[in-house]
Amino acid sequence: MSRSSERGGVASTVAAPPRWLDEREHAAWRAFLAMYAQLTAKLTKELKRETGLSGADYAVLVGVSESPGGRIRANVLCDELQWEKSRLSKQVSRMEQRGLLARDICPTDARGSLVVLTDLGRRTIEQAAPLHVEQVRRWFVDALTAGQLDDLTAVSRAVIARLDEGD
Repeated sequence: MSRSSERGGVASTVAAPPRWLDEREHAAWRAFLAMYAQLTAKLTKELKRETGLSGADYAVLVGVSESPGGRIRANVLCDELQWEKSRLSKQVSRMEQRGLLARDICPTDARGSLVVLTDLGRRTIEQAAPLHVEQVRRWFVDALTAGQLDDLTAVSRAVIARLDEGD
């Protein structure tokens, strides 16, 4: 946080001193970062090897396939994935070329578009999901006790709630 003051018509900002992490906080943060990076890399590598899908392909297919009728507004999908519009547009274009997705005009908003799952896209996610969930179970769920899973859920929800406060 910073404090501002105005002197003689010129605003100055005085930065508060950083609140450095103590040893325990630093260890927790670094362990989280390492776990996230390694887990994501492992899951992405195995997903690509087993299904030919990238992590981005899979994330988009999940988002579209879980939507009613396999159709979702592009802006809603952007929000769900926490992606920029341009990133989603490029990803959908690549997946359209492979026959996994199609775009449609939104009937309620001519400026909006729908991302639509094709038959090939549905078959692809139906084949990939069981393989991916088995890897999630192997590398993540089975490494934790039931209590640790509950604790992780609580921790994740607390951080998400804090992040939502900032919006």
